[in-house]
Amino acid sequence: MGLFAAIRREYLFISGMSATLKRIKHIDPDSSFLLTDEMQQAATRYSRNTAFIMGDKSWTYAQFDAYANRVAAWGQREGYGPGDTIAVFCHNRLEYVAIWYGLSKVGVIAALLNTQLVGKSLSHCLEVAQSKAVILEPELLDEALAINPKMKSPLPLWCLDGPKDGAENFDAALSACTDQLPDPAIRADLHAGDVVLKMFTSGTTGLPKAALITHTRAQRYMNTFSGVVRAGEKDRMIMVLPLYHATGGICGVGTTLLTGGALIVQKSFSASRFWDEAVSTGATLFMYVGELCRFLVNTPQTPAEHKHKIRAMIGNGLGPDVWKRFVERFGIHKIAEFYGATEGNVGLLNADGQIGAIGRIPWYARKSFNLALVKIDRESLEPKRGEDGFCIRTGVGEPGEAIGYVDAKDARFRFDGYGSKSDTNKKILRDVFKKGDVYFRTGDLMRFDKHGYYYFVDRVGDTFRWMAENVSTGEVAAAFSTFEGVSQCNVYGVEVAGHDGRAGMAAYVPTGSIDYSALFTHLNEQLPIYAVPVFLREQAEAETTATFKYRKVDLVKDGFDPGTISEPLLVLDREKGTYMPLTKTLYGKIMAGKIRL
Repeated sequence: MGLFAAIRREYLFISGMSATLKRIKHIDPDSSFLLTDEMQQAATRYSRNTAFIMGDKSWTYAQFDAYANRVAAWGQREGYGPGDTIAVFCHNRLEYVAIWYGLSKVGVIAALLNTQLVGKSLSHCLEVAQSKAVILEPELLDEALAINPKMKSPLPLWCLDGPKDGAENFDAALSACTDQLPDPAIRADLHAGDVVLKMFTSGTTGLPKAALITHTRAQRYMNTFSGVVRAGEKDRMIMVLPLYHATGGICGVGTTLLTGGALIVQKSFSASRFWDEAVSTGATLFMYVGELCRFLVNTPQTPAEHKHKIRAMIGNGLGPDVWKRFVERFGIHKIAEFYGATEGNVGLLNADGQIGAIGRIPWYARKSFNLALVKIDRESLEPKRGEDGFCIRTGVGEPGEAIGYVDAKDARFRFDGYGSKSDTNKKILRDVFKKGDVYFRTGDLMRFDKHGYYYFVDRVGDTFRWMAENVSTGEVAAAFSTFEGVSQCNVYGVEVAGHDGRAGMAAYVPTGSIDYSALFTHLNEQLPIYAVPVFLREQAEAETTATFKYRKVDLVKDGFDPGTISEPLLVLDREKGTYMPLTKTLYGKIMAGKIRL
């Protein structure tokens, strides 16, 4: 690398980080200045600006704030107040952010539910979040009605879009409420270190966990990226990611909402319509996850892809192969790739566009970050320790698990944990480099190069990414094992050419013949669509360790190639709603990209 390139690299890093630090310097967990107050300030400052756009409807900041005030008044009328939790079970819609913002005005915590949750996963999330009611959409009402009677305490259901059988009419209730600003004294005892949202993550094992999002954490997420992309009042962020996810619902929302810009809310992502929608809505910013970008570079060319006004994009999971193709084809050169977990205390930001990097920590800035990479035992999946009993750091280019030093006194490095204390303790690593220190385990393998750029390698343990979602192998195995005819089930992820993440695969031991249509129906009822296994492998017996833990290393290495695996293999046929034998011919088509999973 030449001198000019090196100077440019450092300039971009320093200027990008400076812009970010300027945006977050006001955040203090001990302060009484809440996320709610910051959003209120933006609503007042930019009252006449357009805040949200969805289809042919739009809201100014004033209209957004007025709706939120009605939600706050409704919450008070129903007897909810500081510390209570109400679940929001909706797809992307104009009112989504206003609902949780309105609840926060009276100190109520919103639990943002994944709209793909069904059955046990849905009831679990409602219970672990300690929800006292659910605000939901008509198309999700049946899912809620199916599980509500089976819960320990059935919840009041409030449905948007008019009256519906089995639920209260939320719209009618709001129409009877005032749109005047509620008395801030209602939340006077709250501090920025208190919880404002609960968001759900698969974690490393078991059912989804309720990640506790404090005002401080949300403020950092909402302010971090506007500086790097120089967001302002004229910007419009096109949002195709679900608003119940931190990436879209907090990071993306905050980038425009706190700077006077507009959020273009899309109900879902369509690769074939994306550029037409970007052009028609005047989008200037785009919030992505890597898989969306892969979909876009694989679509046929369209005139609209050269007419858009998108100048910058923010997100994570953009692989180097897709990155190059995306920039060359669509001409968006400002890409702010970042790394972070909803509940985690480790954050990285690629401020200078290094292809494939998730962030950078140069030697002179290392003290400002809490990240370390440690060697992992691939069998036990635990950090390796040296003769002194402490963890072993990795060297340049060597993969290791990313861990983050926990400092309760520093807002940047706090770990607020989950709704469950046991879930929280599972993510904590103690006595890491010295006696008494505490680190958060990210569950992610990374490596770094000599310039301090960090690159994502893989997930550690019992989760993997598929369809841009974290899949819990424990949750999938639990659902699979309850199907009659299955005695043991070992779930893992396998790489598939042309696809981001890993496709779910289940190696199972049958006790008799399997009705694969019935199996698919069973799994589809118990699991979100992204968690239903794509591949199956039938085994005579499962291989376990001496402590009866399933071995996965060899299974993952084997993949799903019928040319090398003698045991029966099957692949999911979503259209027919069943599993079919995976032949060598079918395998070849999948690997050649002729069949999309």
